[in-house]
Amino acid sequence: MSRMHSSKHGRSGSTRPYVTSNPEWVKMDAEEIEEKVLLLFKRGRTPSEIGVILRDQYAVPNVKLAAGKDVTEILKENEVYMDFPEDLINLMEKAVNLHEHLEDNRKDLKNKRGLQLIESKIRRLAKYYKRKGEIPEDWKYSIDIAEMLTQ
Repeated sequence: MSRMHSSKHGRSGSTRPYVTSNPEWVKMDAEEIEEKVLLLFKRGRTPSEIGVILRDQYAVPNVKLAAGKDVTEILKENEVYMDFPEDLINLMEKAVNLHEHLEDNRKDLKNKRGLQLIESKIRRLAKYYKRKGEIPEDWKYSIDIAEMLTQ
């Protein structure tokens, strides 16, 4: 698969090893993991940060294998999940920061193009989440809405 917004081909990054069962050396059971996920979320951590903390500090390499559920599924079951998906919020934060930069630097055409590419990613991702029912069907992206959601 090629990259979304460039003429380059190929992939970067690593792939997880194919493992179907939880390693024997994981000391935490499913209930402890769920409690830790809820505690970390109440402290203001995002689902991706929770996964990294569990991996690095508590030696849980894969939450889904250890608990049987993803971090987001655990949060949804306990009804403490965020209104909008984390990846959409992160892209909107990026767009807001770039928009503020472009207000001060109007002739920065490379970053103007970057903002257009980020906004197209947001619209594409929003279309996906509307199909999945994660966000309302009538939700539409604008920079004003993005500023309100990211504050």
